[in-house]
Amino acid sequence: MSAAPVLELHGLTKRYGAITANAGVSLAVRAGARHALIGPNGAGKSTLFAMVAGSLPVTAGAISFLGEDITRLPRHARVARGLTATFQHSSLFASGTAADNVALAVQRRLGLSARLARPADRFADIDTAVGEQLRAVGLDRRRDTPVHSLSHGERRQLEVALALATRPRLLLLDEPTAGMSPSESDRFVALIGSLPEDMTILIVEHDMNVVFRLATHLTVLHLGSLLADGRPEEIRQRRDVQAAYLGDGAGEDLFTEPSTSRAGAA
Repeated sequence: MSAAPVLELHGLTKRYGAITANAGVSLAVRAGARHALIGPNGAGKSTLFAMVAGSLPVTAGAISFLGEDITRLPRHARVARGLTATFQHSSLFASGTAADNVALAVQRRLGLSARLARPADRFADIDTAVGEQLRAVGLDRRRDTPVHSLSHGERRQLEVALALATRPRLLLLDEPTAGMSPSESDRFVALIGSLPEDMTILIVEHDMNVVFRLATHLTVLHLGSLLADGRPEEIRQRRDVQAAYLGDGAGEDLFTEPSTSRAGAA
């Protein structure tokens, strides 16, 4: 028996005047899945992601999370319920250290004053949580490093640490490997692979190598609508999916198996 859905979208639609960015998208994300949302440029992936995360209002349709209708809930209320997102554009506190940033996230979760002037090491529970999250993303040795001194890949790792500090039931990742070098992408894939199996992940990603190394389920959008939904090996064979990408100028190797060297790096 398959796991119950953590997230369900029912006819989700977003319009901007006469322009429809998403048209009646319905899908389910099962507990423990690594669910990737893919599609060519202009498919509506980022719009759909933003509606689920709560950063963009819904025009029509409904969003259900753990059986609760969250369609009109603000983003912070979704985070409190266990739905946390990281976005393409960094929201890190650049002048603070890696530990400072995680401490702020932990303090928010605990309902404490989120002020750097109040040292995190005065609170044993916060300090312990900060160490745990930094170790989880491989940044424990960069604890006291200012964010502006971290590499691009390390900043993305830190953003995951901030998300993990909220103890999410569903983690949303928006283009997490954008701008990364191949080695940084490899490390990020390994990081996501190391997360607890019961943590559900919904990822928007353009790198098909990353997608096919991580995803247990794929949803394909095209022109704002759902084109295909299923297991990676099924989607790989869909001619309509390949045509949608090729029509957008993608290379013919888009759906080939990941290379041995890349696949083994994780």
